[in-house]
Order: sequence, then C-alpha cells, then structure tokens
Amino acid sequence: MSSSAETDFTDPTLLTRCAEASLQIARDIAPSAEVEVALASGSGLSVTVRGGACELLESEQDKSLAVTIYLDGRKGSATTSDFSADALRATVGAAHAIAEQGEADRFAGLAAATDLAADVPDLDLDHPWDIEGEAAIALALACENAALSADARIKQSDGVSVNRYRGARAYANSHGFSGAYRATRHSLSAVMIGAEDAGMQRGYWYTSARSPTQLTAPEEVGRLATARTIAKLGARRIPTTEMPVIFEPRVAGGLVGHLISAISGSAQYRRASFLLDALGEQVLPEHLELHEAPHLPGAIGSAPFDADGIATREKAIVAAGRLETYLLSAYAARRLNRAPTGNAGGTHNLILTPGTRTLEEIIAATDRALLVTDLMGFGVNGVTGDYSRGAAGFLISRGERAHAVEEITIAGNLRDMLMNITEVGIDVDESLAVRTGSLCIGRMAIAGS
Repeated sequence: MSSSAETDFTDPTLLTRCAEASLQIARDIAPSAEVEVALASGSGLSVTVRGGACELLESEQDKSLAVTIYLDGRKGSATTSDFSADALRATVGAAHAIAEQGEADRFAGLAAATDLAADVPDLDLDHPWDIEGEAAIALALACENAALSADARIKQSDGVSVNRYRGARAYANSHGFSGAYRATRHSLSAVMIGAEDAGMQRGYWYTSARSPTQLTAPEEVGRLATARTIAKLGARRIPTTEMPVIFEPRVAGGLVGHLISAISGSAQYRRASFLLDALGEQVLPEHLELHEAPHLPGAIGSAPFDADGIATREKAIVAAGRLETYLLSAYAARRLNRAPTGNAGGTHNLILTPGTRTLEEIIAATDRALLVTDLMGFGVNGVTGDYSRGAAGFLISRGERAHAVEEITIAGNLRDMLMNITEVGIDVDESLAVRTGSLCIGRMAIAGS
C-alpha cells in the first residue's frame, strides 16, 4: 500500500483495503486465529492568533493501524503508521509473535459474529472545510477584534484558535465484519483577559460542529468570550456554607460523565464503582431519563459501530430514574455474563431529559445558590463517589447574580448528588456529545473563606 504524500488516507475505501490486506496476511500466518484490525487517519489545520498576529499555523496529518491477534485467549497487538505492504506484514508478524508468548484470558477474543453490525449507515458526519491558512487567520482575527472592541476592560487576548479536522476510521475482523466511515470536526475558540481595580480575570467561549456552517459566527464567539470575562471581574470568595448548586450545561455534562464511568463494564467487573451492582436501582430522580442516541444525523457523538464492530443502537440507560443497563464492550460483557451493548470505546450522544425553564428563569426563581461556570482539579473518586472540585462562578441571591465567585471548593458524594438533582434546564447545547441543560443540585458543601 502506497504511503506517498499524495495518497488520501482519509479515504474509507483505502483504509478498508489496508484492513483486508492485513487480515489476509494474518490468515496466511495463523489460519485459525481470531484477528481484528483498526485504522484511523486524518488531516487538519490549526491556527492561533494573539494580539493581532499569527502565533501558530500548523498542518496535521496522522494515521495508524493496529492489529490484534487472539490465539486461544492469548492476545498480541502491534501498531504501525506505515501502510506499505512490508510494514503490514511486519506488524501482523509482531502481533502474532506477542500472542504466542501471551498469557491466556478466557474472556479475550472478538465479538460474536451475530453481534456485529450488518451495515454501516450514513450518519451525515462528513462536512469538510476547505479553509486554508490565510483565511483561517483572517477568521481568527475577526473574532479577536470583536472581543477586544466589545468592552474597554478587555486588556488583551489570550489566544483565538481556528481548527478544522477531517478523519476516517475503519475496522475489520476475521468474523467477516468490515466497516469504515469519514467524519469531520471543526472549532473556533477565544480566550480573553479583562482587568479593573479589583484584579484580572480570564474568560473564554468556543463553538464546535461537524459542519463549518453550524459554527457560531466569529464575531459572536468573540463577544461572548468578552462578556464572560467581564462578568468575572470582582470575583471573590464566599464564606464556607451549604447551599444549592447550579451547573451550567458545559460543566453539567461532567456529572453525567461520572455516572457513565461508574456503569461502564470495566468499572463493574473490576468492582471499582460507586454504582457497583446498581442495575435496576434508582440512580437519578424519577422524573429523569438518560438516553443514548448514536444515529443522530451530523451529531458530534454519532457513530455507526463501536470499537468491536458491534452496531450502535438507541437505548435507555436510565428510565424513570432507574438504571436499565451497564455499558459493555464484548470483553466486559463476557466478564459479566451479559450481552454487549455497542459501547466499546464509549458512548455516543447522551441525552438527559430537559426541563421547561432556561438557566435565567431558574436563577430568577432561586433565592440563594451557587452557579458554577468553571471547574478545576480532579478530586473525584470513582470507587467511593467522593467529589471535591475547585470551582468558580456566581453567587445567586434573590433571583440575580450578586457577584462573581472564585477560589472555592464544592464537595459531596456523586450518588447523593445525582439523586438530588432537582431540575434540569431547557438550555441544552446540542453541539456537545452529552446533551444536558443546566443541572440543579439541591444542596452541596462549599468551602470558602
């Protein structure tokens, strides 16, 4: 297989040929072995401007091929970024040699042929952006200029970035599955620094999408970055207390992520989850449901099959507050004596039941609470559920943002926090892979001054 600079390695057909060539080599070496081949490739452009000048202009090209061979439960894997015929033979040979020396694991192996995707639907994921260096720089400068001119208290830019990326993924195995597809992801982000007598603050905003036509206009991204920066000026600590905590949508998704991690197959079979053996139990309030919708056209989290070649499918993860399923790869499913769920490699478009009020309406109806807009640190214990994160945001008093807050810590236990979600806003950001509105937690401990 040629690896010349002219070769388009984001072509799914080319990746499929590489995968099939690797499988044939493996069949020649070990006819009875189970074999899988996973390929990923992509190309992109990244531009960053700061203070009216281009700071970074970077072109990206990457590709990788991973071969895994199973010999009676013994597993061997090898990878390469060279797709030439000689490199494929060497990579397959290395994987086979490792498998021969491996220790047997009776749960290891390919997904059952009956579980593999029968077809690969077109999910409208490929929307290439033909923007090149000069045009990307101009777009970033327009964003930066809009941010800097929106308020005199913005003293400087901390960087505006434009990114485009087009990649392809392919997977094939010796059970007869072969699938490939292209996908794109583009983004624009701005970080501003504001200052007044009370000090300096940094704020940001960003937009991302499969299609460049779905990106927020650069001038609007700049203005939003400025507005969020200015709102932080005068931030201060608040006394240690307990009160309701409201998470903005872009940080609320993290709470959903902690729930997902706890019900993953690996967390369950390793006995390392705060939701251990929780299937059928109440994990959210009864008014909430959490769905996975992997086939939404053009969505950032959509995928036709998982890392095992199993078809992704829509399903209720939590219904009426009760946990309906774990999220299982083929390996985890065998470990737990259950059926795989099409989640090898993660989830695809999570949707938490939205409520009926926007964030501003929730704030207007709140007497006293903390609105969290930023989280810092990694103080989350997935085994016990203990949660402690640095936070910044706003003190809500009598239905209004009283002042910005910083240098505080919010703490609780994830199981209690999830069960104590009192409201989900209607302000869902559909550009994210976790679609949730603002989340209100009835009460959390806040460590401040």
